[in-house]
Amino acid sequence: MEKKKKLSISLTTQILIGTVGGLVFGAIVGPWASNLKFIGDIFLRLIQMSVVLLVMSAVAGAVGGGDGRDVGKMGFHTFKWIIGFTIFSAALGAVMAILVKPGLGIDLSSAEEVTETAVSTSLQDTITAFVPTNIIQSMAEGSMVPCIVFALFFGVAMGQYTKTTKNRNIADLVVGVNAVITNIIKIVMKVAPIGIFCLLADVAGKTGFAVIVPMAKFLGILLVGDAIQFLVFGPLTAALCKVNLFKMPKKFAKMSMMAITTTSGAICLPTKMEDEVEKFGVSRKVADFTGPITMAMNSCGAAQCYVVAIFFMAQATGIDLSPYQMGMAILLSCLMCLGTISVPGGSVIVYTFLASSLGLPMDSIAVLIGIDWFAGMFRTLMNVDVDVMVAMLVACKIGEFDYDVYNDKKQVSYQSQK
Repeated sequence: MEKKKKLSISLTTQILIGTVGGLVFGAIVGPWASNLKFIGDIFLRLIQMSVVLLVMSAVAGAVGGGDGRDVGKMGFHTFKWIIGFTIFSAALGAVMAILVKPGLGIDLSSAEEVTETAVSTSLQDTITAFVPTNIIQSMAEGSMVPCIVFALFFGVAMGQYTKTTKNRNIADLVVGVNAVITNIIKIVMKVAPIGIFCLLADVAGKTGFAVIVPMAKFLGILLVGDAIQFLVFGPLTAALCKVNLFKMPKKFAKMSMMAITTTSGAICLPTKMEDEVEKFGVSRKVADFTGPITMAMNSCGAAQCYVVAIFFMAQATGIDLSPYQMGMAILLSCLMCLGTISVPGGSVIVYTFLASSLGLPMDSIAVLIGIDWFAGMFRTLMNVDVDVMVAMLVACKIGEFDYDVYNDKKQVSYQSQK
């Protein structure tokens, strides 16, 4: 048993090996590596096939299992921190874009033509779309916010039904479905290193890294912006929760690696929720409630990226943004983080929406698409890690934080807490 334990390699280490191996392999074999992409796509689809049910069962179970006051408190504190962090991130992106000017010196003459996506979404339309007309259709399309809205109502109604009838059959069914879906995802995660190897081999072999050179300032802003946010949000969270800040990096390692390699908040969701409970000391009730909501609505990394993209598009095409347009850039970027697409490539639709909303030329979107995978690393890393900080702050505020777990004095299992 001791020999086996010594020889075992953690999933985090396996993912790191897959990441480096995929990049090196792709760089060596070149475009042929695209033949492996289908394996990575299968891995992503295996995770995505379970995400909607995981989200809905987790939210419904968390809401239906507590009283109305608990749910109200969790909701208030969750959205309070989501809004605060997102506004800070968007404003930081604007300041850095004004100072660094990432769009200056970019030659768009060779940019490929981008098919313009018709976007006529207003603020009213965006908010209205949060409420589903057909929940089955929303589930099939993977529209997370409508699914969460339905799950919230389902959870409240389920809680009322359970209290009135004393019949826990439906509540137990929801909890059971969540446990089964969690087991499915645990099985799928065993092949994560292989899937990530194939995905990154394709990126390195087909896209190459030459595209990074002219966009170094853009990606540099995202990297520095992430660092600044960690330096602000990390100590703030540690101080308010009264925990040791220096224990955080190691606890973030696995989900951060997943975020960087998959560039998808939805795919990181199961790992994030499990680590919140088992490594950070957040109760399962809070993790199940905040996890899906922050995945869909807390996008600090995305807010920063979208603001920088707006300034990039303007600067690259010689357009000076007025103070009003700068304010709109921050506002629109924050709004687009509410329920934005949580899968790789979804930002292309957002870029198109932002360009059309502010009257910016579409030519520059082609360049942004060329580096979108690399930008996605920084977006998703910030999104996922700040989600955990929100969960910690909410758990501490309502007395659902286990300091012994955070300080590694006690071990708990995500599944055993339900």
